[in-house]
Amino acid sequence: MLLDILADPVLTAGRHGQIIIGDKNYYGHRFEATLADSRLCLLRPARKGEPQRAGTQFFKPLRQVIESVNDTFKGQLDLERHGGHTPAGVMVRVLQRILALTAAIWHNDHTGQPVIRSLVAYDH
Repeated sequence: MLLDILADPVLTAGRHGQIIIGDKNYYGHRFEATLADSRLCLLRPARKGEPQRAGTQFFKPLRQVIESVNDTFKGQLDLERHGGHTPAGVMVRVLQRILALTAAIWHNDHTGQPVIRSLVAYDH
């Protein structure tokens, strides 16, 4: 799937030097060569028998953030019960939840709130 995205010049325009974070199943000489050709940097945990890879120190704190965001989507934003009946309807409902959480995180961060991913203040 990622290689299909990378094959689309519209989706990859201006992405040179971007860092992609993936799990340990994104591996292989051909796969990593394709990323290198696109001038993209892949950070992923080392697989069994591989030497330690760059960026390992970021995985544990990032995983906590990702799990927290996913929990907010499922819990407070009811992402799993979006109510869309068509592909377009699903997309609109999912994107509006992503936008809502992004706006709340931005606002909480810029106003110095203690928990930036919290939507409790907006839950009326």
